[in-house]
Amino acid sequence: MNNDMLALLNKVKSGEVSPHQALLSLKMEPFADLGYAKADLHRSLRQGADEVIYGEGKTPEQITGIITAMRERSFENILVTRIQQETADYIHGKTDDFIYHPIARLGVAYSRSRDPLGSVVIASGGTSDIPVCEEAALTAETLGSRVTRLYDVGVAGLHRLLSNSGVLMDAKAVVAVAGMEGALASVIGGLCDCPVIAVPTSVGYGASFGGLSALLCMLNSCASGVSVVNIDNGFGGGYLAAMINRQASVTLG
Repeated sequence: MNNDMLALLNKVKSGEVSPHQALLSLKMEPFADLGYAKADLHRSLRQGADEVIYGEGKTPEQITGIITAMRERSFENILVTRIQQETADYIHGKTDDFIYHPIARLGVAYSRSRDPLGSVVIASGGTSDIPVCEEAALTAETLGSRVTRLYDVGVAGLHRLLSNSGVLMDAKAVVAVAGMEGALASVIGGLCDCPVIAVPTSVGYGASFGGLSALLCMLNSCASGVSVVNIDNGFGGGYLAAMINRQASVTLG
């Protein structure tokens, strides 16, 4: 929730405006029309998190324009996914607060620290899956989750995963990222009592078909409580984990 919304809520509490007037005010500008984009200003009201900018296919100028429109309305922790170093350099030159994470190809504008909630675990089958893992981890962290990274704990050396059983069992949500045959998600699903978000990656040899093999394996998991997002969609896995973690943390304390 941005500062404008908080100020409006405070006015309702103080009696300066009625709830009806506040609702009308919110309806007046649900998005900012930039011509090439319509920045969603009220997504946090509907979903509990601000709009995320998908950078791939957008020009650096367009991305910067969206960031500027959001910042003018006091948005913080503006997440920009799937951008290259050149785009990040342009944004950094036009924006006074932008942090880029090259491994994840992800940036955060106007980053502000917050007290992290709960526990989200990001687990990778192998080191080659780390770029997708980092996209998931940084997304969950930006949305306010406490994140633990367990990298290179795939089923080829199961003892590496089992040595972290305590961390896994304490999690509110686990993101299992794996290519090849994608078996990691099923194993974690059999160990944890929390939701497991499986993220297939395009890592693997020819018969992995660019991640399709891992995707189908995860969809056919015999472990209960495993859901699956699209191939290489670390953002989707991290976002979903953060939503689950936030609800579980608020409910359980």
